Amino acid sequence: MNKPAFLHPEFRILLFTLKRSGLIISLLHLFRIFTKIFMMKNYLICLGAALLCACSSKSQQINFREVFELAPAHKEVSGMIYHHATGKLWMLQDKGNPSELYVYSTEGKFEKTVTINHQFNTDWEDLSQDTAGNIYVGDFGNNKNDREDLKILKFNTPSLDINSLNTIQETSFYYEDQKAFPPKKKELLYDCEAFIATKDVFYLFTKNRAKGFDGTFYVYKVPNKQGSFKAEKIATLKTCGRYKSCAVTGASLNPKGNKIALSTHDKVFIIPFENDDSFIQDKMELLELFHNSQKEAIAFKNDRELYLADENEASTKGGKVYVLDLN
Repeated sequence: MNKPAFLHPEFRILLFTLKRSGLIISLLHLFRIFTKIFMMKNYLICLGAALLCACSSKSQQINFREVFELAPAHKEVSGMIYHHATGKLWMLQDKGNPSELYVYSTEGKFEKTVTINHQFNTDWEDLSQDTAGNIYVGDFGNNKNDREDLKILKFNTPSLDINSLNTIQETSFYYEDQKAFPPKKKELLYDCEAFIATKDVFYLFTKNRAKGFDGTFYVYKVPNKQGSFKAEKIATLKTCGRYKSCAVTGASLNPKGNKIALSTHDKVFIIPFENDDSFIQDKMELLELFHNSQKEAIAFKNDRELYLADENEASTKGGKVYVLDLN
């Protein structure tokens, strides 16, 4: 009988072996054939996974883009909001800068400076707003973990025709579990550069400066009212293990009030939000920006777009505002 022309050469060998050598040797050839098939299958799986990752990375890079460059005087922006009442970006700078807010259009036009009366910029690190449009300044930068004068300042909803603002509420606080000022190097977890404001509560997200950084950060809540209060720890979460990529530098609450965004130098973490019980490790979503710079400010424009701003460092050529499209 003629052999079928479509048989693989290995199967032809197998047929010959069945006739000449018996079952044992035939099984050895069969094992070789299946090994080759298995290796080819694994290769195809790995190739598919690599292509999928490449497509995913490209998609995320396309969705993150530079929008404009900040004025040279604003090289240390550390907090930002998209203020819905005025339709503008409001920003502040951190320690060593004047007690001022800076207003930009979303196209990048610098429009004005608003002076904060009778307040000193000890270390302003973030800016937030509530649903009524009131603005909050977080004066809680604490690089050495030794401050005992942490506070959040509240200002009435501003309009674009004002040149200065007066504080209408001052909320002082202390971390309930911090016992030393500063604590040991492995316990330097009480710096803060990120918070959000709700009607009744502030939520603060600490910046880990501890020796042996592992991405751990704490979530605290403080009443949104006049007075001095204990900051209650309500969660311990982790980002990732590299300080330059994983330390939390900013926070923003979306307009619907059901999503929190946290920034690092090259990542954004999204947390579904409802109440104090929302801070769950497994529900944190990671978005890679594939762009590393000293990003210290983040702000929802709407439920689909996030603004980010970085400081102007010589090594990264920052001082810019970016948009991340969450779609």
